[in-house]
Amino acid sequence: MIAPITLALPKGRILKEALPLLARIGIVPEADFSDENSRKLTFATSRADVRVIRVRSFDVATFVAFGAAGLGIAGNDVLMEYDFSEIYAPVDLGIGHCRLSVAQPVGLDPDLTRLSHVRVASKYPNLTRRHFAARGLQAEVIKLNGAMELAPLVGLCSRIVDLVSTGKTLAENGLAEVEVIAPITSRLIANRAAFKTDPRIVGVIDAMRSLVENDPRTDDAAAA
Repeated sequence: MIAPITLALPKGRILKEALPLLARIGIVPEADFSDENSRKLTFATSRADVRVIRVRSFDVATFVAFGAAGLGIAGNDVLMEYDFSEIYAPVDLGIGHCRLSVAQPVGLDPDLTRLSHVRVASKYPNLTRRHFAARGLQAEVIKLNGAMELAPLVGLCSRIVDLVSTGKTLAENGLAEVEVIAPITSRLIANRAAFKTDPRIVGVIDAMRSLVENDPRTDDAAAA
């Protein structure tokens, strides 16, 4: 018996946006998938040839890159951070809209070109270093996995690189967005080797691409 495709899905807000899209191409996880207290690790779907796993957003790309999952949904922030050559990202799903930005305390000089060195807190150390290096700045990156806004408040650093949606959390903590590094959306990703050898993966990709390209609701979301 041929094993089903494993589709890695991220926990949190992106999952809520992704499930309706998956349902529209015939992939609906079993009922207890929505139970966050469930101890199950893999879940069947309405398609016998597809199963799903629910992992941290940053781990989706790792599962796909190393072939533990043939498909996944990941933000391009994660893809830019890790730059896995083993990952193919053929479809922008038009969900999870936000931006990756540099922020700092209100009142601090926003002109970073006057600096030669910056200390930055971020969960994107590779992406952050590349961004500042391209501007001729040496970045000392302190890796944090959460509570990013706290770092400038307690003197850990003066700047952060983090995802921004409305900017409300930044403002509430006395921070201001000073640079946008990249717009962020979530992508359907595939393991390159599996894509070349498993026609079922190609079928899922083609179905999702057709849905996104022909659905006016995805156009409206992208424009929002």
